[in-house]
Amino acid sequence: QVQVVESGGGLVQPGGSLRLSCAASGSIFSRYHMGWYRQAPGKQRELVARIDSLRTTTYADSVKGRFTISRDNTKNTVYLQMNSLKPEDTAVYYCNRDPANLTWGQGTQVVVSS
Repeated sequence: QVQVVESGGGLVQPGGSLRLSCAASGSIFSRYHMGWYRQAPGKQRELVARIDSLRTTTYADSVKGRFTISRDNTKNTVYLQMNSLKPEDTAVYYCNRDPANLTWGQGTQVVVSS
């Protein structure tokens, strides 16, 4: 069973940047379509960025132009570069396949606040 571990979250001021990482186990990682999801307090988990096995990327409208998803298959890792962060980006961020069918990791907390 593939497992994922997210890292890189923290407290950042509005307009700041963070880079999240998601390390996955498993030898067939490169075949997976992967996504970054987030869940804000009181809200449902949502997919914010996706990268398929050919590295084609798609983004939610709320993050388009500010977030960049990428992957390094040699390291079984997916990244989320987040720039121009806003308070509404505050959430716990998770990675998973798309559609999400792996066991969810613990996520990494991102807080955008002055």
